[in-house]
Parts: sequence; C-alpha cells; structure tokens
Amino acid sequence: MGIQVSGGGGAGRGRVRGSAPMAEINIIPLVDVTLVLLIIFMVTAQVMEFGLNIEVPKVSQTRASAEELPVISITKTGELYLLDKPVKLVDLADELKKRFAGQKAVYVRADKGTTWQPIATVIARLGAAQFEVRMVTQVGS
Repeated sequence: MGIQVSGGGGAGRGRVRGSAPMAEINIIPLVDVTLVLLIIFMVTAQVMEFGLNIEVPKVSQTRASAEELPVISITKTGELYLLDKPVKLVDLADELKKRFAGQKAVYVRADKGTTWQPIATVIARLGAAQFEVRMVTQVGS
C-alpha cells in the first residue's frame, strides 16, 4: 500500500501533478490461498479411493494384476455393490452383461468380517453366468 501526499494547491486531490495512479495488485494472498487449497486436495484425494468401507483379508503376494475389470463389493452385512452402486443378487449377472458387454472376468471384494455364505453365493452365481472370478485381497506384511 502506498500513500502520496499532494504538494500544494487543490489540483489532483491526493496526487502529485502528472503522476500516474498506483495500479499494483498484491498476489501474495492469492498464492497463499491457492497453496492451502492444493494441500487440502492432496491430503483428501487419498481418502476418496472407494465410497464403501470394506477391509479385505491380508495374504502373501502371489502375482500382481493390473487389469481394469468390474468390481463387485460385498459388505459385512452381505449387501452387494457393483462399482459402488447397490445391486440385487438376482440381477447381478444381467447387470454385468448389460453394463460390461464382452467382459469375461470380474473382481470380487469382500470384507474380511463377511460370513462365507454371501461370498459363496455370489461366486456360484457368477460362475453359472460364465464369469471368471478374481478375489481382491491385501498384501500382508
């Protein structure tokens, strides 16, 4: 910020005759806010991996797989989700064929607290519909 005092006479009211008005923009607060927002987005981006809180079992690593396949999630209570959207067991195979035409394999992600019955039912239903089932696990230490 700058203040200029007039040298005399009333001409110019606060400005020296012939000088241009100050037209500087202070961008330091803009940069500060931008950096704070960037840090907030970087921290929260890790949290937004999946909308469902499913803790998969830990196993030793056998091989890495990086294919992009549809993901079927099973919660602790046995609820089914196809890409984070609820789906009924009877509609599961039809939804997969309709939304992912030509896909022959799917990932099944089940919470480690889920009882075996819903998992076995989903695997059997997918096997009957000619889908290859790949289970999602965590690499244990």
